[in-house]
Parts: sequence; structure tokens; C-alpha cells
Amino acid sequence: MIFTQYYLDCLSQASYLIADESTGQAVVVDPRRDVAEYLADAEARRLTIVGIVNTHFHADFVSGHLELARATGAWIGYGEGAVTDFPARSLADGERISLGDVTLEIMTTPGHTPESISVLVHEHADDDVAYGVLTGDALFIGDVGRPDLLASVGVTATELGRMLYDSVQHKLMGLPDGVRVFPAHGAGSACGKNLSTERQSTIGEQRRFNYACRPMTEEQFLEVVAAGQPTAPAYFAYNATLNKQSRGLRDLDATVPALSGVEVEAALACGARIHDAREVQEFASAHLRGSVNVPVDGRMAETVGMVFSPESEIVVIAPEGQEQEVATRLARIGYDHVVGYVADVEEYLLTHQDQVTRASRLSVAEVDETAAQADVQVVDLRNAGELEAGMLPGARHIPLAELGRRAHELDAEGPVVVYCAGGWRSSVGASLLRAGGFTDVSDILGGYGAWELAHADAS
Repeated sequence: MIFTQYYLDCLSQASYLIADESTGQAVVVDPRRDVAEYLADAEARRLTIVGIVNTHFHADFVSGHLELARATGAWIGYGEGAVTDFPARSLADGERISLGDVTLEIMTTPGHTPESISVLVHEHADDDVAYGVLTGDALFIGDVGRPDLLASVGVTATELGRMLYDSVQHKLMGLPDGVRVFPAHGAGSACGKNLSTERQSTIGEQRRFNYACRPMTEEQFLEVVAAGQPTAPAYFAYNATLNKQSRGLRDLDATVPALSGVEVEAALACGARIHDAREVQEFASAHLRGSVNVPVDGRMAETVGMVFSPESEIVVIAPEGQEQEVATRLARIGYDHVVGYVADVEEYLLTHQDQVTRASRLSVAEVDETAAQADVQVVDLRNAGELEAGMLPGARHIPLAELGRRAHELDAEGPVVVYCAGGWRSSVGASLLRAGGFTDVSDILGGYGAWELAHADAS
């Protein structure tokens, strides 16, 4: 058996290639949109990709099933009940897919979405215990996938939660302890709240250590799974819909062009927005007015999906040599309207000094002094589960994923101080507010972590 896990840190997303070496037949599960790596690995090992399985309609990225099918002629499979605009194989509970001796077995595990499946991997067709199970977003390491209403039209959260209870507590926990667990996401994903940094586990380990896998009633399960979930980024609904459609395909060698100063000016005059992907401090030192800072060194694509709309035409300012990487990562969430990138960032800033500004970033001491003023609006951009650590006095909670649609709750003419855990998301949020017309926005250097440390030392 050939078993390969591909992991994207920026989306905390895992995909898999499983093959029988003797027959050369392979299946790819939950592929990302830039499929060249799967094709290269298959060619290097003389494999034929005969099938593509999606464990569910993904909401956090655009699946590469159409690109991979175009390149290989492979069939595309989904769980029963999935309705697509393209030809797809309906995979039934208990169905076995033979690749030779290596065999895949479908297990319906709805709850994250109605059509969700898991895939049992048998190294040998007659093995009593499966080598592993690809659990999609039903079961994570340390967590379970929250009911995804954005990908589940016509089903309530309670209905999904009851499905998930049965899938996790009865079906998946009904597997032997030794079965390896390979989820579709890891730590950082907005698909759950408590995901581990580990990329594989076992059913036995999850039975012992995963809060949602311990014996409990259905009502208890619904309560603990729903508590503290992060707000889903706005682009999730767009991706869930896109994954059901016959959408535009991405070329294997797709690139975006370098733009001259004149071309940048023309794009901005036509309404394009600027995504500045440089690191936070470099952005703060000098950036173009109206640009939004989502650095390439973090969860860039997911965060862009919180602060830009899928229809926006985007001009990229990126660290030198990372321009195409930025465009590829945006394409993974279906953001295909990147006009190009600024060819020489330093020169453009020098020749457009009237458009250049700096960002206000406050130390903890400056925050304490500023926040004491009655008219200062302090905003906590962290997710709900992070608030257990505490909040700044007088802060209001608006998660970054909700900031764009809730900015009207703040006074755009008054001073605003935003913070997150460490200072990365707060730069995003502060730049988003400035781009939206707020006149006095600062964020906290080091975020809540720095503030908490300073006040712990003081006490």
C-alpha cells in the first residue's frame, strides 16, 4: 500500500493519496485546487489516479476534484445525497472500492454536513482491522467538526448535531482502538474549536482524550459541541456553493502578472483593492492608504476570506519572491480576481508619497494610558473560545470574522484600539477599519498576550 498525506499549514488542510503498488491504481481524497503535486507523485511512482473522493462539500477551500479529473479522467465520488452540477459517483454506506488488494470502504458519517462520509482504508482486502480511517470533518484529533449550516441547505443545526452524535459516538467510536485516524483538518482551522497540532491519531486515543468522544447523552453532546465555536469566515458559504458547481478550472501553471505603476493606478481607479501581504511591522512602517494587511506568514487565505469579498479585484503587494505564492493561496479559496502584483514595491511607495501612510501600534503602557480615556473604543478580535483567558477592561468583543459587517457598531470618527492574541490579526482588523473610513485606529503590540504578561508582572 502507498499512503501519502499532504498537509497545507496555511489552511490546516490535509488531503490523501492511497494506492495499491501492485496494480498502480490510486485514489485521491479531499484534493486541494493546485493539483500538480498529486500528479507529479503519481507519475514518479507510476500510478494511475482512477478516483477522487470528497468526504463532503468543503466550505473552507475550493476542492481540486475538477482540476484533477480533467488531468486524469478519474471519477469523482461523494456520499449519498450529494447533488452536484457535474457528473459524480454516489458512494453508499459499506461500499468497497478495490484498488487491487488495497481496498477502501465507505462509511456514512453525516453531521458536519448531511452528505459527509469517512473512508476506511484496508491494506489488505481481508484484514479484520482497517489500517486507518479518513474522517473528513466528522472527527478531528481532539475535536469534532461543527454542524456546517453554510454547506447544508434545508437542515437545522440541531438535526445536524444529532446526526453527528450518532456518527461520532456510535459509528466512529465503534471502530477498534488500533484504527489510525486521519482527519481533513488540524489546529487553526475554523471548522472546529479545539483541534490538535497532531496530524494522525488512533480511535483509542480519541476515545480517551477527545472531549466529544467520551460517553455522553445526545443532549450533552449537542451542548459541548456548540459551545465556544469560532465564527465562520464569510467566504465559507461561497466555497461550499462553488464546490457543488461546474466552476472555472485553474491551470496547472497559472500565474499572475507583475504590474507597472501605471497599471496599478489604472486597476485602483477601476475599484481594485490592495492586499498587502508583507509582515506586520513592515506594513506599519509604510503602506498605501486603503490597503488591508493580511501577511503571507500566517493564515493568509482564510483571513483574506474574512476581509475581502470573492468578487473583489485585488492588487497584491507581497514580499519579494512570494507574489505567485500569495496568488495561489488566494485561488485555493476561489479568489480568482487577482489583477496582478506591484512589481517594485519600494519604488511604488517612493513615487506615490502622497498615498503612503503609517499604522499606529501601541505598547501596553500606551494602551493603558489611552484606554483610560472615556471615548476610546477597545475591541477584542479574538474568537469566543479565546476569551476564557480574560479581556482588557471595557473591551467589546467583535471577532475578526465579523468585523466587516459589524463595523457600523463603532464610531468611525472616534478613537479605536483593537487587539488579538499576539498582534497578527489586530493588524488585519485595524487596516480593515482604516480602509473603511475610520480615522483613528491603533492596535496593540504583542496583543493580549503582551498586555496580560505586563499586568501579571505588575501584580
